[in-house]
Amino acid sequence: MIRNTVKAVALSAVFATALAAGTAARAEDHPQDKPLVVGSDFGVAPWMVRGTNGPEGFGVDLITEISKRIGRPSVEVMDINFSGLFAALFSKRIEFTVNPLNITKERAEKMLYTEPFFATGNGFLVRKGEKLAGFDGLKGKILAVNRGTISDTWATENAAKYGFEVQRYETFPDSVQAVITQRAFTALNEIPTTVYAASQNPAIEVGFKDFNGRNFGYAFRYDSEDYRNKVETAIECMKQDGSMAKLYEKWYKEKPAEGTSLTTVYAGYGAPGFKGYDDKPHELTCK
Repeated sequence: MIRNTVKAVALSAVFATALAAGTAARAEDHPQDKPLVVGSDFGVAPWMVRGTNGPEGFGVDLITEISKRIGRPSVEVMDINFSGLFAALFSKRIEFTVNPLNITKERAEKMLYTEPFFATGNGFLVRKGEKLAGFDGLKGKILAVNRGTISDTWATENAAKYGFEVQRYETFPDSVQAVITQRAFTALNEIPTTVYAASQNPAIEVGFKDFNGRNFGYAFRYDSEDYRNKVETAIECMKQDGSMAKLYEKWYKEKPAEGTSLTTVYAGYGAPGFKGYDDKPHELTCK
């Protein structure tokens, strides 16, 4: 059981170490004639899981289509635990992240985001038959999270306020198993992730949903602005032609809500309201 508090300085230390590692001479960052190398945690269904023939899920189909649209010959997705993802980005082991990564002010200071393309919030999984009456129902309980995620950050910031204890695990499935085996009362993750997990496992259900306006985006190094823009153009075209919504329906078994970031094309490049956003309009040319 891990009880130590995650501090903002710890995240800063990860970035500092990764940046230092990335100063060594490297090959071309985005070689057009070579496979696109990106990183994600494979433990978040249905975004990305390890299948019989490699990774599969919404996130795999999405980045595969994007790689085609930006002219890369193929795509290689590296399986990296979330806690090591930023180090992999800054040391240039990967070109950008393709996991379900929340856009936050702190991260945007160090990473360059695409525009939002997936709306989310807090989802709380409990054992089948258990009840969770909102945040007040967490008092005196143990809450399991995937280490280093936005769920971990939320839990750390709110543990004292709502009176619960935090357990941290390296993968989402481990946090779910903690609930099933009664080591934890609830597991916290993104709403779509918890909804899907509950649909696949009769031992658990979603006890509470907290829609709070969060969004996912891909993250790049700040020296990759042109390539961020190139990838974002592909994302915008997928929104415009409906293929983004079709992928969501395929994997999440429902239509995206009206007006969400899954279908909204934003002006400029990047995440509006965050560092790295370029509000200059551009003409969208889709092939």
